[in-house]
Amino acid sequence: MLAGYVDPVGTALGKINPASNMDNFLIGLQEAASAANSASSGLGLSDTPATVGTTKRQLVTALSQLATDLSKIRTDIKSKAFCTTGSAYAQVGLSEGLKAIPAALAEMAAAGYATNFTVPQTPPQQTRSKENDTFVTKGKLRGKGELNIDNSEGSSDSVVSLSQSGKAVHSLYVGKGKKGSIEGIEDGTYDVFFSDGVDWDPTLKMFTQNCSYSKFDESLDFVTDRTTYQIWSITLTAKVGGNAKTSDVDEENFPQP
Repeated sequence: MLAGYVDPVGTALGKINPASNMDNFLIGLQEAASAANSASSGLGLSDTPATVGTTKRQLVTALSQLATDLSKIRTDIKSKAFCTTGSAYAQVGLSEGLKAIPAALAEMAAAGYATNFTVPQTPPQQTRSKENDTFVTKGKLRGKGELNIDNSEGSSDSVVSLSQSGKAVHSLYVGKGKKGSIEGIEDGTYDVFFSDGVDWDPTLKMFTQNCSYSKFDESLDFVTDRTTYQIWSITLTAKVGGNAKTSDVDEENFPQP
């Protein structure tokens, strides 16, 4: 009976695939949470040998906590606390419920009640960043225009993108509490997007945790004549007296750096 409740939890956890798309990943989390909840409820109502009564109660508590933890990760994904399957999968490994299950099962096994439960091997949660004032995307810088970016009061790192026709021409990484600038911008009209977050994935070119996506409502014009050129300055946190409005945008509408 113990194995009948616990082994399906391990099977469901093994099906959570960090290489899948986010929709399938969410389904995997839901199935594992349901399996953990069913196991906790079933074992809680089962007859138990007195020799493992205390251990069973510990296991029931751990399974219930695992179900709660997995459900919270699903909620956190939807609120953009975790923005990639990799960061969400790392959070699975940090579940207090999951950490408590092996010890309880080891005591069960020592008493003669074995299971095939396996803890999934999850990666560590990361907080990577890129050097301040460095390009993520660097287009042709053959002009004279300049963009100064102030993130000195920001609580998160940011990537600012100058975009044309929905594509990022230049994208600059600006750390929290830092400033950066793009020089040599060619004449033209650019939309300005910025993304904030934690843990910069250099392969995916996005933040994996606490990500947000925004756009300045007004475009920036860079115009050069014989004696003058355009210099723009933007601040990534709201300031009293500021004259630039921003709007949130969906990730799908954010130009890929």
